[in-house]
Amino acid sequence: MRFMVLVKPGRRDYEEGALPTAADLDAMGRFNDEMTKAGMILALDGLQPTSKAARIRYQGSKAPVVTDGPFTETKELVGGFWILQAKSKDEVVAWMQRAPFEDGDEVEIRQIFELDDFGPVLTPETKDSWVKRREQLPPNN
Repeated sequence: MRFMVLVKPGRRDYEEGALPTAADLDAMGRFNDEMTKAGMILALDGLQPTSKAARIRYQGSKAPVVTDGPFTETKELVGGFWILQAKSKDEVVAWMQRAPFEDGDEVEIRQIFELDDFGPVLTPETKDSWVKRREQLPPNN
């Protein structure tokens, strides 16, 4: 099973562009090394503040509305992510309980759909086109 772990920073200065300390980066690097050795990490990265972001709201037949950041609702911001391969959500929860985060930080663990999760809605033709599209992606996607 694949999971996306969304990191929601609790630091108020995240949106002002404050960077983690060298000690923070070292601690997270060691944690990532452990998960890499366990064969769990498929992808990971940190995200820049929303002042460099955009949101697009779709509204039926009207043109989508594009809004540039920053976004003021900081409690819902995502500061980084992992895509992990694990046997279960419980395994990911156990790993994330060991993550070197600060007081107030939060992660959200979401299972990623696999094609077979769509059941009979996914026709063999659609499934084949998705498989072919994925084969064209660079490794680790």
